[in-house]
Amino acid sequence: MSIQKILVTGANGQLGWELSQLAASYPKYQFVMVDRSVLDLSKPATIHSVLDTITPDVIINPAAYTAVDKAESEKELAHTINAEAVAALAGIAKKRNIPFISFSTDYVFNGNAERPYLTDTKIEPVNYYGQTKADGEQMAIAANDKTIIIRTSWVFSSHGNNFVKTMMRLMKDKDALNIVGDQRGRPTYAKDLALATIQILIALNAGKVIKGIYHYANAGETTWFKFAEKIKELAGLECNLTAITSDQFPTPAKRPSYSVLDTHKIEKDLGLHIPQWEMALKQCIHQLTHS
Repeated sequence: MSIQKILVTGANGQLGWELSQLAASYPKYQFVMVDRSVLDLSKPATIHSVLDTITPDVIINPAAYTAVDKAESEKELAHTINAEAVAALAGIAKKRNIPFISFSTDYVFNGNAERPYLTDTKIEPVNYYGQTKADGEQMAIAANDKTIIIRTSWVFSSHGNNFVKTMMRLMKDKDALNIVGDQRGRPTYAKDLALATIQILIALNAGKVIKGIYHYANAGETTWFKFAEKIKELAGLECNLTAITSDQFPTPAKRPSYSVLDTHKIEKDLGLHIPQWEMALKQCIHQLTHS
């Protein structure tokens, strides 16, 4: 297939922004970046008219409701953005006979596993945010057989709100911090995820069949506490960090205690080499401290 015009939602989010930064390096593609002011996923009925104007060859949808704790009290809004709007985008892509790429989360899993989650492992969300993302996955795949879902985890970037930037800010302001140390996962640099997404575009353009569910996260696994320790080390900050349990840090939404994603499928299908999370973090912190 011939892909030229690519619609990217959520232009101001971490992944949308990283895609916009990479766009100039891929001049054969025309990236049309839209934010909420142009395409408001909380109003799925308005999506058709926007898409009729843009007429893309692929839709990439990083936009999402990502406030995990707030979702417990804003259920309708979270479900509209993460499920109904995703299904609407997938349906429009189906009518146009074009691929639809959307992103999901490690929070579709229950956290009881002891080995990395495969793409076909049974999903069982433990919070409402995870439920909305799981619904969005299933609705999009049902609406369009050319749907590609990329589940990712613990996303960070030099742009937007994320754990890395929050930790750097807090470590500068406080002498000591308590960090949850009993949740395990794989951090993901949004820039590396953006590069992987572009590799999918290249593969589709070359006629390769890419569809269904994939997992992408940086290589290696860690805990939030160990992640924070690495941020402190790489950013050269002074702060006493103490590991605490999830029980000592109650939140409205429960988190899975183990949400490590197995990424072998995307590595094999796209021939990807996924960088270690520590190297990705080093690159991100360099960007934050030298820009």
